[in-house]
Amino acid sequence: MRNWLWVPCLLLISCSSLRVDYDYDAATDFSSYQTYNYYPEMQTGLSELDTKRLLSSLDSVLLTKGFRASEEPDFLINIESREFRQPRNNSLGVGLGGGGRNMGGGVSIGLPIGRPEMEREILFDFIDSQRDALFWQAVCSGNLKENATPLEREKRMREIAVKVMSKYPPRK
Repeated sequence: MRNWLWVPCLLLISCSSLRVDYDYDAATDFSSYQTYNYYPEMQTGLSELDTKRLLSSLDSVLLTKGFRASEEPDFLINIESREFRQPRNNSLGVGLGGGGRNMGGGVSIGLPIGRPEMEREILFDFIDSQRDALFWQAVCSGNLKENATPLEREKRMREIAVKVMSKYPPRK
């Protein structure tokens, strides 16, 4: 009877509006990376509070994966983001036409419906600190709720960190 309880959790995760694309250097030995830190002059493009929320969530996820923060890290993490409006997909078509004998004509207008949604794209770069070379990258994009509460923002940053790190290190 209790085996069905995981189904709602799976549905919530799978219905998430976050999309993540990954890329990495296939020649990289990911087992050599044990410690990390963030770029000191990192400009995330997020508010100061959202940056703190994201870094705290990322630290938590990395810790559960066995990584630890260090002043002399194996790799550095750089995070950048940008905000954009997603184009509207819905429109209402209005047409007018006429014709007679061997002549015809028509006019059609597409009217957009609804507001475009705010989206945020967050880029995560993992850079080998010894070689100063990018070895792993994730690009996360999703809806941004402009008037979210602090609790909703914290939950969203945790969701981003979990989803982005779900494919790190990559399986070969």
